[in-house]
Amino acid sequence: MHQIHTCPELIEFIQQVGFLPLLESGIPGYSAEALMAEECRYTVFPDGSWEWPLWQWKGPVVQEGRCVYGKFFAGKAGFVSLDWWPHLMGWRRRQHPKPASDSIEQAILETLQESGSMITRHLRAACGFTGPKMRGKFDGYITRLQMACRIVTEDFVYPRDQHGREYGFGWSLLTTPELLLGREACLCDCPPEESLQRMTAHLHQILPHATERQIMKILK
Repeated sequence: MHQIHTCPELIEFIQQVGFLPLLESGIPGYSAEALMAEECRYTVFPDGSWEWPLWQWKGPVVQEGRCVYGKFFAGKAGFVSLDWWPHLMGWRRRQHPKPASDSIEQAILETLQESGSMITRHLRAACGFTGPKMRGKFDGYITRLQMACRIVTEDFVYPRDQHGREYGFGWSLLTTPELLLGREACLCDCPPEESLQRMTAHLHQILPHATERQIMKILK
């Protein structure tokens, strides 16, 4: 693994490795955060402001169009290249069948399909999760749908201050992979079990010191 200094370098690295968790993955050195050069790490300044290039690059990386972003790795966020996305999507959907027609998960998906894309808080309100303690419960549904590769992040939306400047950590703009990429880009040329074999072999190749258990934690 090598150090990353720029957003284009991160984009190219995702293409090389295929799967890249954003933050700590349980495998030493295997995350975008761990690969950032010293000048690109999270920094807090004396006035309380902060700078985190990796966080600021997420949107441009997704918008560049050669990878998919979401909570795909043990409920944690990361990137998957378009070459490997059909394999992960096919495998995960085999493990997580389509939600029942009367389920909350299906209502969430239908709301997204009707609107095209929504930031999380707007989607939560549209689905009726507006009462006390509803945010955490709703986020759990969204995470499970992302792990099933049924919801992805299209972009990030940031609030603006009175001067029109973006601030904060931003909100995920959610959609479905079929709406973002098109159905053709989501179709796999092999059965899910073969996809798992290919993904496992690939990850063992790029992570020779990782154990089988660590690899399966990324893919399960």
